[in-house]
Amino acid sequence: MSASAKTVTKKRRKSKIAAVIKNLFGGGRNGDMSLSFFSYVMILLIVGLVMMSSASYAWAYSEYGDGLYYAKNQAMNAGIGFIAMIFFMRFDYHNFKKIQLPLFKKFNIAGIFYVAVAVLLIAVLAIGNTEGGEMGAKRWIDIGPINLQPSEIAKLAIIVFFAYSMEKDGAKMNTFKTGILKYAALLGVYVLLIALEKHISGIILIGTIAIAMILCGGANRRQFIVLGTISLAAAAGFIFWQYNTPGSYVQARINAWLHPFEDILGDSWQTANSLIAIGSGGLFGLGLGNSRQKYLYLPETKNDFVFPIVCEEIGFVGALAIIIVFFLLVVEGYSIAVRCKDRFGMLLAVGITTQIGIQTVLNLAVVSNLIPNTGISLPFFSYGGTALIMQLVEMGIMLNISQHRYYPAEKSAETNKE
Repeated sequence: MSASAKTVTKKRRKSKIAAVIKNLFGGGRNGDMSLSFFSYVMILLIVGLVMMSSASYAWAYSEYGDGLYYAKNQAMNAGIGFIAMIFFMRFDYHNFKKIQLPLFKKFNIAGIFYVAVAVLLIAVLAIGNTEGGEMGAKRWIDIGPINLQPSEIAKLAIIVFFAYSMEKDGAKMNTFKTGILKYAALLGVYVLLIALEKHISGIILIGTIAIAMILCGGANRRQFIVLGTISLAAAAGFIFWQYNTPGSYVQARINAWLHPFEDILGDSWQTANSLIAIGSGGLFGLGLGNSRQKYLYLPETKNDFVFPIVCEEIGFVGALAIIIVFFLLVVEGYSIAVRCKDRFGMLLAVGITTQIGIQTVLNLAVVSNLIPNTGISLPFFSYGGTALIMQLVEMGIMLNISQHRYYPAEKSAETNKE
């Protein structure tokens, strides 16, 4: 081959590579990105890192001799997550359904993602560990130096696969077989595996996400309401049965919820100290770093119960400001979904926004004793590498979807005069 021919071949290869990169990352223009959504994410991420660092200090010092042990790990996870967010902000979300991997030509990323996470959930049951979990609860798996929690990844996997499949099903979503039975079966695979991990909060979150997407995806609402009523009745019956079973886990949780100060040295210790921390903060708080309950009184201050320390240190005003930012993030998220140009992006945005919104509401309800303790973490605040990285990946996807929004045409000056 001559030198000129080699030069032409190299140029063609470079142009092909450039075309692939453009297709992957040509997901909109930066100027169209929702800056308000990005701002809310960054506020929650930064404030969450600061508050988790303060809330976890005493426990980190007690367990590791380093008060910043959890803070340093979370900061590293936040850095990885931020890079992932920027990547997915530029990664065209349509590629989840368009790209097919060489070894799996019949499946796209959405399908492979769903199956891969199911395999990880099975692997957890076989070789997982109980780090940070309740007795007998396997939720983590070690892959080299990485400690992974597949149930956190499962939330995004179900969102991506449901969005792809629902768009593909189209009008069939209004039938009972497709719109309800099919997605109940797909959801059931994850629910069963997560239930075997004894991760009730994970089941609640994935179930809620799926319900929101099925309704927005076009399922027959009458059929859904009937099935939902039957399911709720069955769940209520199970809870009633368990509550009346002496010594059951459900009975202990509900009693601690109904009577948080009756067994303060036993089952209701965590709930009671959470309420004390919230009440101690008053209007403006004791000051950043000045919490008393974090000094080994309140367990899990780094994780599920970080928000009571927030209330204690920055008070009602500071806590309310954080809740407002969460509210604005959810409102903007649904706004992005409503204005998305295609069904796939709309369903992705609905699923992700619902996850962040319901997870926040349930965590705040648990720590304030509005509902029984279910072990649900607070997005961007609670400690956990897999959770934080996945949340930031989802925020990157949301920012990419926001670049594909449409806006109603503005009325002309003549129309306004009329």
